[in-house]
Amino acid sequence: MSQNFQSSSATSSNSRYRPIGQIEKWQQNDNGITAESANARIKISLVKDGIIRVQSTQNKSFDSNPFTVLPDENSVEFSIEEKDDKIHLKSALIHFQIELNNGICSFFDSNGTLLNKDDSLGISWIGTEVTCYKEVQPNEKFIGLGEKTGNLNRFGNAYVNWNTDYFAYGISDDPLYMSIPFYIGTHEKGSYGIYFDNTHKSVFNFGASSDRFAYFNAEDGDMDYYFIHAPSVAEIISNYTSLTGRMKMPPKWALGFQQCRYSYYPDKEVYAVANTFRDKNMPADVIYLDIHHMEKYKVFTFDGEKFPDPKSMIAKLKERGFRVVVIMDPGIKTEKGYLPFDEGKSKGLFVKYPDNKDYIAQVWPGSCAFPDFTKEETRKWWGEKMEFYTDAGVDGFWADMNEPASWGQFTPNLIEFDLDGNPASHRKARNVYGMQMARAVQEGALLQNPNKRPFVLTRSGFAGVQRFAAAWTGDNQSSEEHMLAGVRLINSLGLSGVSFSGFDIGGFAGEASKSLFARWMSIGAFTPLYRAHSMINTKDAEPWSFGEEVEEISRNYMKLRYNLIPTIYSKMYESTRNGLPISSSLAISNVQDPKIYESAFQNQYLFCDTFLVAPVESTKAITKVYLPEAEWYYLFSDDLHKGNTTIYQDCPLAYLPVYVKGGSIFTCQSDLQYTGESHNGILYVHVYAGKENGTFLHYEDDGESWDFEDGRYHSRSFAYNSSLGSLAMGETSGEFQTAYTMMKIYFHGFHNEEVEINGCSEKLNFEDFSFVGKLSEFDPLPDHENRFFEIKNLAHLTIPYPENELIIKGLKIKK
Repeated sequence: MSQNFQSSSATSSNSRYRPIGQIEKWQQNDNGITAESANARIKISLVKDGIIRVQSTQNKSFDSNPFTVLPDENSVEFSIEEKDDKIHLKSALIHFQIELNNGICSFFDSNGTLLNKDDSLGISWIGTEVTCYKEVQPNEKFIGLGEKTGNLNRFGNAYVNWNTDYFAYGISDDPLYMSIPFYIGTHEKGSYGIYFDNTHKSVFNFGASSDRFAYFNAEDGDMDYYFIHAPSVAEIISNYTSLTGRMKMPPKWALGFQQCRYSYYPDKEVYAVANTFRDKNMPADVIYLDIHHMEKYKVFTFDGEKFPDPKSMIAKLKERGFRVVVIMDPGIKTEKGYLPFDEGKSKGLFVKYPDNKDYIAQVWPGSCAFPDFTKEETRKWWGEKMEFYTDAGVDGFWADMNEPASWGQFTPNLIEFDLDGNPASHRKARNVYGMQMARAVQEGALLQNPNKRPFVLTRSGFAGVQRFAAAWTGDNQSSEEHMLAGVRLINSLGLSGVSFSGFDIGGFAGEASKSLFARWMSIGAFTPLYRAHSMINTKDAEPWSFGEEVEEISRNYMKLRYNLIPTIYSKMYESTRNGLPISSSLAISNVQDPKIYESAFQNQYLFCDTFLVAPVESTKAITKVYLPEAEWYYLFSDDLHKGNTTIYQDCPLAYLPVYVKGGSIFTCQSDLQYTGESHNGILYVHVYAGKENGTFLHYEDDGESWDFEDGRYHSRSFAYNSSLGSLAMGETSGEFQTAYTMMKIYFHGFHNEEVEINGCSEKLNFEDFSFVGKLSEFDPLPDHENRFFEIKNLAHLTIPYPENELIIKGLKIKK
């Protein structure tokens, strides 16, 4: 006989704590158990080995989020038994138990070591608010949670998930534009992840205002979370992205430098910006058109006076190697005769009040209606309207203001959204609205150009947004503190499944100093999305706008970025397969090292698993850098440092502190002006001596189509073996013909005059090598000396690009 649970309306008047209580009955099903108490219904499901889903509701049926977790029909072997008033569910990686007298849940690893346990208050309700209280393990740290300001370790703080348009936010402000309710807990006994799959406004409290517990809650909906355990943090992130999805392979041009301003107009200014990049030999791939490209800020229009022939303009920009990205805001101006409004209204595609009247609010165009992107018909319609842009030659789309934002910042909660056939109010829909707009834009781009990879950039999103778009961190400020806070935001997004993200280089609000812009450009070169942006009514903020020295520093790092595109592109490909970030917090590889959480070092990260980047303010001439366990080469001079140590590093503006991990391998190409330009045919391979072995997968394809999915790619593995003193190159795979005809291998940290290839001795050559160029002496009376670092007598070997397996032997590490 079915248990009668109180309805939401009944429980909402109950303002006292209401726990699950004693479990009265339970039964096993194909992937776990269902259970009932007097107060709640419970469902425990083993989703895959190492991932357990915990659901609890006061209602007769469970209320799920249809947009984030991907369907998975895989079955997992497990055992269940009832023992000592507990139900025990065991798989190869995880052991779960729930206590029958109170519903308290505990999670153990395969050895029976406790990873996480509910506080005795457990899962409970106060009215419709549902909370899960958790014990805090000794010295437990909490990381992740997506786009959240603050420290790497979240302990002692609380955070709200409610997508918010926040202009010029402070470095400790919360919430911001994007909500990803996934965090990783770690302590000396192990690590785990928790993804809370509830789209209502939620709170994650990691010990703020209480020394008893941590908790996460939502103002309504079910308790519905996924507990994820694996032996390493990297595997936890990979498993999380197996649930919520991984990014699709981006077009190669999206990895180049992107220039934006609010706004470039008219078309003559756009031409001038593009021509200046080329004239000044500063590589770039993308120019953005902000809201001033539109007629009266109406989406799917061009201003006929400012842009009389946008199709011709975009074609001419493409001739010079530039792609155009246009902004797309969701607000549709309520103007009769404006086709998007007339169509949306007649088809019932706008968000509505409960009485079926369209919700209208003020945004850039004035009074606007808002497409309901949680409705499939709306997403399809939006994609069809995008023909307007693709016919003009637009290649990328920038989804902005999609929290959704409106003047007044107080959207009424009673407005209703479709949620793919499960209507709900703004309370449930807001946090997924931006992600569903990004989805509509991506699907629209694919509808218009099915064999062309889209580039979509979004400000707002929810868990799973990485499937549809890259992300940027919104309206930051031009300050040293914001520059470093932006690094932490990118690293936190990477911990939360969003691999492709970036910040507004130079800061959006305010005006960067010369030194700040130079430093930000160098950090940006080691960031997944390399994009500069600035606000209306501010000074010009292009890389040549800050004087000769900053221009040359910027050019150096832009060129270095383009040299590194083969490595970045290869790592992007890997991320589409494993969900791991391009910019990786040191907590991924060194989670138990207490030094990485210190304020002095928490901004450091690994870029492409190879480069340890130590961001530092532009005002500092020397900085402390912590080098974790490994061997580390200063990128610009090959000076070698031992790990587990803190060093003092000179950091003049021309040299961002960057180190290469011993045993690493990465690939480079010749200087280019844009990613589609032909290189010189030489693949440059850098291998670094070390006690640890290293591997690298080099990957190529045509850079823009989906043909790689049908085997038209080119890849090969590189493996450095320290004990054997060898560098092995695997056979090439895939049907894509590489444009490289030669390979030049640089040997860093080795003591060799010659090496052995296929049984034959090959002499090495030597040259002085630098990763960035020497600064010119602009000022005859300089106020400081411009240092120049180069690697003296660097050994190298040039060979024809090998199609077959090749092993270089006899590598000797310098003593």
